[in-house]
Amino acid sequence: SLELMDFSNALEQFQKLVDKMIIQKTQERSGLYTEDDDEIDYSKFYKTTRTLFGSAVKDHNIQAFFRKTMSNLEKPDWLEIFGCFTGESDGLPSHLKENLVFLVSRKQQITDSVVKRKDMIKGIVKVPDLDFTITASQKGVITVFNNQRKSFLRYSFYFHQDTVWITGCDFLPQLKYVVAVTESTIIVWDYKSEESKNNCFVIKPMKNCLLCVSTVTMSDKSAKDSILMGDDKGYVYLLTMTSDHFIMKQYKAEKESQFRVLDSENFNTVKRKLHDDWVGRVKYISALKCFGSCSVDRLCSFVLDDIKRLEDNLPVREFSVPKGVNAFAYCGKAKVVITGG
Repeated sequence: SLELMDFSNALEQFQKLVDKMIIQKTQERSGLYTEDDDEIDYSKFYKTTRTLFGSAVKDHNIQAFFRKTMSNLEKPDWLEIFGCFTGESDGLPSHLKENLVFLVSRKQQITDSVVKRKDMIKGIVKVPDLDFTITASQKGVITVFNNQRKSFLRYSFYFHQDTVWITGCDFLPQLKYVVAVTESTIIVWDYKSEESKNNCFVIKPMKNCLLCVSTVTMSDKSAKDSILMGDDKGYVYLLTMTSDHFIMKQYKAEKESQFRVLDSENFNTVKRKLHDDWVGRVKYISALKCFGSCSVDRLCSFVLDDIKRLEDNLPVREFSVPKGVNAFAYCGKAKVVITGG
């Protein structure tokens, strides 16, 4: 009982903190806010949240909550910063009853020789045709695991950028490159090269924060690949790349960068705003000849339609789900699409 009272009080204080933060930011954007010692920046928000809830809330959740609040100037549901049991708890095993308030998801952590600190897997992709598994970590380690031989071969590459996080990855089947997206760039890596940093292309600038990526797999054998991407403003992108984009004359060298930089304006890109919130996942479902995108947007939570809809303004086939959709999958045998909110 005492623990529940303490939690209710902490939650009330947290909601007041978020309300005050939103008011300050709204006034700041309107030119009405005068900066003072009571300003709530990320450092103060992090310290207060950690004091209220302790270790039950993880650092990456605090950062994501703060970034989303500042981006939309709306108070997110407090469930977004930590999980909660909403059903009956009487039937739970005793080892689960120890923590009825918090249900913190388990995140897989990796340690790589390139990075001497804990990291988090943000994307994992299986490439059956080549017997590959690709992983991308939040802090920039992209790895290709190859099980074609008796020994488990591994190609690893470290994309070091302190200011951005990798948010997803996939494989380009025609160009035979690995693709990943960060919050502000697209990374294309030729994993077969010994000098990996000299065979990494960075496509920029990207206007909004990229959150997910997926390769569009078509039946034709043309020497080009297309990728779907989603951002934090509700846009879904379709970007097409060919081998011509990666020849030497196309890229420019930057003094601060060890990578080959390509101008995003040189790529054929179409985009369309489909959601009013973050796009959590995008995927092309070749069996349906449709693409899917999902969002926590409660009005347009899930879109499933022809990829041509990204190039026009015709209505899309959309579905509304309370609190939105975080993930989806298609089962060919059952011919059903499953969503998870």
